[in-house]
Amino acid sequence: MRKIIVIEFITLDGVMQAPGGSKEDTAEGFKYGGWMGPYRDEIFSKVMEKQMRPADYLLGRITFEIFASYWPEHASGWPGINEGAKYVVSNTLTKHDWENSIFIKGDVVEEIKKLKNQDGPDLQVWGSSKLIQTLLQHDLVDELWLKTFPITLGSGKRLFAEGTIPAAFKLTDSKISPSGVICANYERAGEVKTGSF
Repeated sequence: MRKIIVIEFITLDGVMQAPGGSKEDTAEGFKYGGWMGPYRDEIFSKVMEKQMRPADYLLGRITFEIFASYWPEHASGWPGINEGAKYVVSNTLTKHDWENSIFIKGDVVEEIKKLKNQDGPDLQVWGSSKLIQTLLQHDLVDELWLKTFPITLGSGKRLFAEGTIPAAFKLTDSKISPSGVICANYERAGEVKTGSF
């Protein structure tokens, strides 16, 4: 059985939309694309190098199209991205020239459960805000690898939106970069516990 690992860049107010570039995702008039650019430093880069290891990928259509327009020609910056299987959840896209692209149709939740139960590399989810809501809603996220940036944007697609359920997580690794980015990995840890103090 393999894990589903959600890897995201988020602001303090939870926005995950278009961290990498001004034209990456302008949906709903989003005008802050590229917001993570000023925070790149050596520690952040080392974390990214480690997390961009060869894997299989579970992506929503928009993120897949963004990746497919860049990474096939720049794969030296992400070893394994071309060779890894790219499982794409889409109602509209059914094929693509990018090697190892596989499209998920029908009962998406059941198909993803089947993927999880297979042998193989872990499934990394990058971007894919709508897909993540489905994964969270059905308790399919095993780990969250989050990079939280010291800014608020007030608007944009959020990581924890309508799919979020009560769930406990355990911190497994953390680093703070000189530019103030908190890199923290969490793994699913059962039910929410409450108490008084």
